[in-house]
Amino acid sequence: MTDREGRKGAGIWGAAPEDDFNPPASSSESFPCAQCGAHLVFQPGTDRMVCPHCGHVNFIDSRSGEAIHEVDFRRALKDQISATEIETTQVVVCGNCGAAVERDERERASVCPYCASPLVGDPGANRHFKPKGILPFVLSEREGRKALDSWLGSRWFAPSGLRQFARADKRMTGIYTPYWTFDADSQSEYTGRRGDTYYVTETYTVQTNDGPQRMTRQVPRIRWTNVRGRVRRFFDDILVLASTGLPKAHADQLAPWDLHALAPYKADYLAGFRSEAYTVDLEEGFSEARAVMDLQIRRDVRFDIGGDHQQINSVDTQLGAITFKHILLPIWIAAYRYRGKSYQFVVNGRTGVVRGDRPYSAWKIIFAFLAGAAIMAALAYVLHVSGALDDMVGGAMPSIRFDTGGGGSWNF
Repeated sequence: MTDREGRKGAGIWGAAPEDDFNPPASSSESFPCAQCGAHLVFQPGTDRMVCPHCGHVNFIDSRSGEAIHEVDFRRALKDQISATEIETTQVVVCGNCGAAVERDERERASVCPYCASPLVGDPGANRHFKPKGILPFVLSEREGRKALDSWLGSRWFAPSGLRQFARADKRMTGIYTPYWTFDADSQSEYTGRRGDTYYVTETYTVQTNDGPQRMTRQVPRIRWTNVRGRVRRFFDDILVLASTGLPKAHADQLAPWDLHALAPYKADYLAGFRSEAYTVDLEEGFSEARAVMDLQIRRDVRFDIGGDHQQINSVDTQLGAITFKHILLPIWIAAYRYRGKSYQFVVNGRTGVVRGDRPYSAWKIIFAFLAGAAIMAALAYVLHVSGALDDMVGGAMPSIRFDTGGGGSWNF
């Protein structure tokens, strides 16, 4: 970080700001420039790393490296997989949100990209499954900030100074966030009941001026039939967030992700960006994936039962060929404190979808309420002056006459 800040005014930073490279963050692996020795930085939306000091370009061969393949889930739980599937990196765990951020051993202190809390202390070894795939950043930091600025501008009840505060704050952080994907074959035996709607004619009596009248109407009934059956489904790439630093509500709303574009993992894509080690372990991740599978299986069962109504009594599911992979997805993050509270904004690094927390302006809400009340009052006044309100009220509510006795009456 010190290197980059010292050189920021020179070379390509000053000559071509439109390229908008993400400044080198302290990642666990660095790539020195062959010409000047500075750290190369991956340029979003391209297949190259660029030196922010001298402009030297190093192309990334996306065809090289280990191919993306699934890992057997049950064998992994028993630790019966090859040692080549495991790696050890240096991470610092945030004491506030629990994120395990990878950091260079030479970096003594920084802040957590998720909650802006200080990250202090020495990095510790973290043994984990190697990432198999990665979605490289497509949006630059400038484009990520533009998406955030547009999103903040559409928040009507945000404080007026929030956008200006966000612009003035530190740069956004590009971080590769850990996810699991799970595949499985499923076969489910079920029992239940199918309900088919039919109608019967019902006779009833109503009182009229001419006396009681017999009427008929169609009344729905349900004919229930006991059923049993079997449904099958192959689940492909059930996506599960493996980070505790990124709120799940935000992460879910960043979808969809173009997982078909996953590239084989190469550390080159991390150059200049941070990455997080997973803090949701494999077994916990599968439990979440299993809940998603079970929900879909119940939908399949209802469809298989058919009819107008369905009741599910039991579902017995057998899963086979369960596999998984650890992948990294790109997210731009802005986390800072505004008037004593922490706020976080996240941007999908490929699509520009923005989600996050934001403060509300009490004054804007009060003003909106008063303005709405004033508009309604003004509209009512105009209608009253024109006589339209009286016509509306007169048409909607007919006059009612009450006899008070003694020859008097009240009209409403």
